[in-house]
Amino acid sequence: MIKLRFIAPLALALLVAPAAAHDYNVGGLMIRHPWSRATVPGGKVGGGYLTIMNHGGEADRLVSVTVPFAEKAEIHESSMEGGVARMREIEGGVAIAPGETVDFAPGGKHLMFVGLTKPLAKGEKVKGELVFEKAGKVEVEFAVEAAGAKPSMEGMDHKGH
Repeated sequence: MIKLRFIAPLALALLVAPAAAHDYNVGGLMIRHPWSRATVPGGKVGGGYLTIMNHGGEADRLVSVTVPFAEKAEIHESSMEGGVARMREIEGGVAIAPGETVDFAPGGKHLMFVGLTKPLAKGEKVKGELVFEKAGKVEVEFAVEAAGAKPSMEGMDHKGH
């Protein structure tokens, strides 16, 4: 009976630890599961996806992104206009209000890696740096998923986190 009291919490911790290992905290912000899709050899662009939750008391803004595996990284948004898919760079970054969650996912806001210097291969992790107006810089790793991967947290409401 005593062993069970110690084993159950340990088992729970082992189940939770891998999920938490890919989250990053800076100031009142939590950056959840940065990821990318594998690219084809010779491909020149890639995308980055993540979720940012603002648990702090003041707004912040993602102002820039840098990655060593591409010539530049931009903050983009995809939208449908008159039945035509459009993509544009978001000038000035993306604001994250207190208590707000902003998802960067395929088909919406995302990071665009332009001028890839190497293909992104499924299973690898590639480093990057997010720069926030108030919280400053945070180094992250983008987990590279399969070429057609969908968001692992798709459809979930993160506002309560």
